[in-house]
Amino acid sequence: MTSNQSDANHSHDHAGHHHGDGHHSHAPQVGENNERVVLAGFALTAGFMVAELIGGILSGSLALVADAGHMLTDAAALALAWAGFRFGRKLSDSKRTFGYMRFEVLAGFVNAITLFALVVWITYEAIQRLFMPHPVLAGPMMVVAVLGLVVNIVVFFMLRQGDTNHVNIRGALLHVLGDLLGSVAAIVAAAVIYFTGWTPIDPILSVLLSVLILRAAWALLRNAVQILMEGTPGNIEIDALRAHVLETVQDIEDVSHVHVWSITSGKPAATLEVSLKPGADYRTISERVKKTLAQRYDIGHATVEINWANHPKDCPLAEPAHHD
Repeated sequence: MTSNQSDANHSHDHAGHHHGDGHHSHAPQVGENNERVVLAGFALTAGFMVAELIGGILSGSLALVADAGHMLTDAAALALAWAGFRFGRKLSDSKRTFGYMRFEVLAGFVNAITLFALVVWITYEAIQRLFMPHPVLAGPMMVVAVLGLVVNIVVFFMLRQGDTNHVNIRGALLHVLGDLLGSVAAIVAAAVIYFTGWTPIDPILSVLLSVLILRAAWALLRNAVQILMEGTPGNIEIDALRAHVLETVQDIEDVSHVHVWSITSGKPAATLEVSLKPGADYRTISERVKKTLAQRYDIGHATVEINWANHPKDCPLAEPAHHD
């Protein structure tokens, strides 16, 4: 075996990292701005939730009490998102070499589940109100609903200052957007009840709102599950990536065993195996491949392995698992 081949057995070096100091962290950095906006949103949401609950009890409005329950779910989602960012800032260690960033995706998954649970609860409450109407003081209900709308608008734009591509920021935005629409529905219901006395408008609008929440919850759940299942990011096609590397990087005979996944939202990683043409310098090729992946697909962490046999091997990950 030549010295180059000996070195190449350890040539799965990583894009953008240096091994000379011995310490090598795979954990992406979490923006502190995300953490701040989520925490501020939680404080506003939780504070008004208490005020809305008191207003609902004093006015006899079950709609406001229900909306306060909705805001409780929002507050819990924001608190969970904040915890996700907080844990995500912890450095990687020998047991969790990619750090704690995946905790944020778990938080997003829980947020989606709570949205589904919220839809079930809203539908149940709507049916109850259709069959058992309750008297409502429309005036106080209107005042509290308008204040709730203002608070939700403020929280919504605060969260927009964060990274809206992040799964947890999106989850928090969906929660707040659902509550914002709930405040609008409460205002409409209060106006109709005030001018006509027709109370069924409240549960009818609640059901329409639950449909919007259900659609948003499904999108959030699908995204979180895709990351947890190590699925290929939606903006990357494996065959296109392979063809792009072959076309862009010279002296490569073949590209195989390509695996691309997300460590967390917006942080893709990749492993692949390349076969070289005779005389090619493996160090140069490795760096070019990683540079190409970073520029074209924003993959900041890539592992490039050299296939010295120059013929594709079966990938163990493609084989079915065997259980004794």
